[in-house]
Amino acid sequence: MRPKALAWACTLLSMIAPLGACTQLNDERIPAYAVSIDLSNAGLWNTFGVFNFGDCQYFVIPLRLPGGFNYIYNSATGYGGVLLVMGLDNYTGGTAPLAYDMACPVERLPEVRVWLDPDSETFEVECQECHSRYNVVDGVGAPVSGPAKAMKYALTPYQCYPTINGGYIITR
Repeated sequence: MRPKALAWACTLLSMIAPLGACTQLNDERIPAYAVSIDLSNAGLWNTFGVFNFGDCQYFVIPLRLPGGFNYIYNSATGYGGVLLVMGLDNYTGGTAPLAYDMACPVERLPEVRVWLDPDSETFEVECQECHSRYNVVDGVGAPVSGPAKAMKYALTPYQCYPTINGGYIITR
């Protein structure tokens, strides 16, 4: 590349690069609360886990969700509860369990949660208050409509660590 063309290309890149930063999602609007859900053995995972793409499970201690799950003394379900879903692993391209805080990042209240739209074929959750919708199988919890999309607010992600006993531990 000629020096003049190289200089022009560098100038163009320096102008475009900051624009890319504006497209980043903010997934840190929810206060940092403890998350500890032990599904570490195969029996617990087989009962309360997720298996097929788009399957989801809610863990909310105050609402006693899921029914029949025995929370132990150190269990914690974040700020608004934990949504566990089988989605896309951004690293391998395969499926993997993903977890998000259920509190809507627009509303920022623990009792204003996102819930899976049972009629949706797109695996989206919706906030009943602001009607923002989020894609929960993309590995990011990205907003797809509503105020969250305009403000670039994503759901707060949590970690799902596999265990040697055939289950997972969900944590912050």
